[in-house]
Order: sequence, then C-alpha cells, then structure tokens
Amino acid sequence: MNTFKEREAAFENKYAHDMDMQFRASARSHKLLGLWAAEKLGIAGDEAEAYAKTVVIADLEEPGHEDVVRKVSADLGDKSSPEKIRKKMQKFRRIAKAQIFEEV
Repeated sequence: MNTFKEREAAFENKYAHDMDMQFRASARSHKLLGLWAAEKLGIAGDEAEAYAKTVVIADLEEPGHEDVVRKVSADLGDKSSPEKIRKKMQKFRRIAKAQIFEEV
C-alpha cells in the first residue's frame, strides 16, 4: 500500500513541477516578447522592463495567448502584424524554455 501512495505522491509532485515550469516558461517568453515590442516602440531601460511586465500581466486576462497577441498588436500598430507577433512568441517560447532548463 505504501508503494502505491509513494507513486501517487511522485506523480503529483511531477505534475506540479511540470506546471510550474510551463508557467515560468510562458511568463519569461512573454517578457521577452515585451522587450522586443518595447524596442520596436523605441522604449529602453526601466521603461522597457515596465512595458514587458504589462505584456506578462496581459496573459492573465483569458486562457491562451491571444490576449497577449491583441495587446502587443494594438501597441505596435502598423509596426508589426499579429502573425509576426505569434511567430516571435514561438521563438521566445523556445528561448525561454532553454533558459529555464539551464537554470535548473
């Protein structure tokens, strides 16, 4: 009986760890997207960091990442398209995952 409980606890711990890693990767990728967008907007330094935080927070509005696409697209206007923003998100997601795995 203890073996079953131990396996159950191990699976729960792994699930919690995996969810935490996904959340961290998502937040970091949105921050990278925000910094990229800030550069396109001519924002640098502390203002760029503050803008990137607004992009991360925008992801909390609804499930999925379209809320982030809408925010960045509206902010950038004709400087980028939603399609390009989605491609950048994919690129930054890969970078964020790599960075997080290097830290672990």
